[in-house]
Amino acid sequence: MIRCAIIDDEPLAVKLLETYISKLDYLLLVSAHTNPMEGLTQLKTTPVDLLFLDIQMPELSGVQLARLISEETKIIFTTAYPEYAVEGFELKALDYLVKPIALVRFIDAVERYQKFSTLNTETKNDFIFVKSEHRKQKVNLEDIYYLKGMGDYCQVVMKEKKIMTLEKLRSFESRLPALQFQRVHKSYLISINKIDYIEKNKIKISDQFIPIGQTYEEALKKILK
Repeated sequence: MIRCAIIDDEPLAVKLLETYISKLDYLLLVSAHTNPMEGLTQLKTTPVDLLFLDIQMPELSGVQLARLISEETKIIFTTAYPEYAVEGFELKALDYLVKPIALVRFIDAVERYQKFSTLNTETKNDFIFVKSEHRKQKVNLEDIYYLKGMGDYCQVVMKEKKIMTLEKLRSFESRLPALQFQRVHKSYLISINKIDYIEKNKIKISDQFIPIGQTYEEALKKILK
């Protein structure tokens, strides 16, 4: 499932992109904003894999906004002004869609992201390093049961031990593979492989019951399909 967002100050452009996204069952629309500042705030708290971003916007241009978000979020620029394409690609944008955007061109851009993502995933390690106190601890992804956000701290929970780190939960959300790890609550990021069962609004992992937040229910349903 590809988590995506839209930031475009034109409501009709946002509606068109929402329609296109709804046609592809492997895309999940997390947020859509016509106000770039509101969109930026949302991205800071809820990272996505792919952002459809307009360039010409009031207060904050798409180019300026692109420099403020995580490098883990890949960008497809959307605009009525093709002369900005060079500047967009300098920011390593995956594609550049000129309005009015045709469905076939939209799908082509998304497939470009899929190819990039597949290549990137194949070259990634199956472990991460977690900073704990004065050391960086190697942690195998398959050993992680879930991660619990605790304000400015995060607890990485495994079968035999727990590691407390100053990294925030959203940092791990951008580092861990989306097909293996899923945010299910503002305070929990879980390993899909470690789920024992789901009952009502709770997930059983090992001896822990983890709540499912309303914001994350739909994304979890699509992942589990």
